[in-house]
Amino acid sequence: MVEEILIAGSGGQGIMLMGQLLGYGALYERLEVTFFPSYGPEMRGGTANCTVVVSDRRIGSPVRNTFTALMAMNKASLERFEDRVKAGGLVAYNETLIETSPKRKDVRLLAIPANRIASELGNPQVANMVALGALADALGIISRGSLSKGLARVIPGHRHSLIPINEEAIKKGMETIQGKGKRGNVR
Repeated sequence: MVEEILIAGSGGQGIMLMGQLLGYGALYERLEVTFFPSYGPEMRGGTANCTVVVSDRRIGSPVRNTFTALMAMNKASLERFEDRVKAGGLVAYNETLIETSPKRKDVRLLAIPANRIASELGNPQVANMVALGALADALGIISRGSLSKGLARVIPGHRHSLIPINEEAIKKGMETIQGKGKRGNVR
């Protein structure tokens, strides 16, 4: 099993945090993992993306040109990276910020209302965790428990009071797509 995941969005959306947490979650599942960040020219508002490769075997290189999954948090990222997903792969996207569906017909599509769910939870900043929960459930390789363990590693100690809302966001993301993951039909 090898999953080559690209997570992309704009600065300030917590893209790197998503990638790091996915990586730690994979470690807690005793999988091999690489994390490769890429930043745009600005911290907030510029582009940000990262590649996370998860495998049950050794990983030769973290660098990838094509991916088995894309998590696009904004329209620009979807437009830029949609064509780099392998046929049969997964294109997950934040449908709250991306009003038009991806054009691809040879991939599984997963629309996640990440910002809407985060707002319903009372904290719009956890949209990234909603999206990550949905992505993890759709991929079916990293459990909620492993992601929860990883939160203590990626969230700085002085912000550990935010762990419960992040855990709730991950849970809601997973619940949102129950039955639509690897085992079910994704649009």
